[in-house]
Amino acid sequence: MPDTTPLLELRNVTKTFGSVEALSDVDFEVRKGEVMALVGDNGAGKSTLIKCIAGTHTPDEGHVFFEGEEVHIHGPRDAARLGIEVVYQDLALCDNLDVVQNMYLGREAHDRFQRLKEPIMEQRTAETMKSLAVTTIGSIRRPVATLSGGQRQSVAVARAVMWNSKLVILDEPTAALGVAQTEQVLALVRRLATQGLSVVIISHNLHDVFETAHRITVLRLGRNVGVYDRATTTQQEVVSAITAGAPTKVSGIPQVAPEATA
Repeated sequence: MPDTTPLLELRNVTKTFGSVEALSDVDFEVRKGEVMALVGDNGAGKSTLIKCIAGTHTPDEGHVFFEGEEVHIHGPRDAARLGIEVVYQDLALCDNLDVVQNMYLGREAHDRFQRLKEPIMEQRTAETMKSLAVTTIGSIRRPVATLSGGQRQSVAVARAVMWNSKLVILDEPTAALGVAQTEQVLALVRRLATQGLSVVIISHNLHDVFETAHRITVLRLGRNVGVYDRATTTQQEVVSAITAGAPTKVSGIPQVAPEATA
């Protein structure tokens, strides 16, 4: 079971773009070793929230805490230094490069003569794949162009994990995948949590959410309208919050108003 100590905590985060308030007074937390699902309809504020965590956007108001200390994330490098890695929906992989080259893309290991340390890069890539039980990729020297959607997702996740990450954020990781490939990715997400990493999974697929998440945060119109324990809630309750949730707060923790689940 996940630790109850928050690894990441956002308090009263607000973000506006001109006259549009994308996030309004949002609280959000992820515990150590937890899979936290982030769900909501299009325009709910999910992408903006994630970009505030990743350093792409800076909140206009609010506070961000990581491992109990307040932090200021001004860019992706700040997020990476904390141990936050994001796997976006497009995966940011280069088809013409092999698995090892993609794992080290932009972070290549060189010797003092600026030559690539190929054996070290191969070894660490192989060790990371083994630790995550990724067995569907026959060779780590295969070009990414030859991999299936599920295999590509596995490479992108493994790349995020390899850099001493503590929190991995996955943006729609099973979008456009078949049934078998989806199960491979969901199994990988579960293994990440088992190994003590925290995971945020953004998904429109509630079946996938209920297969992997410990808790579920629902955003609606830029507000947090509920945090649900997956073991004690139903998909219908979550759908009700997504479509008609009324934001209230009880002891600082967003909850769903009674009329939202009626």
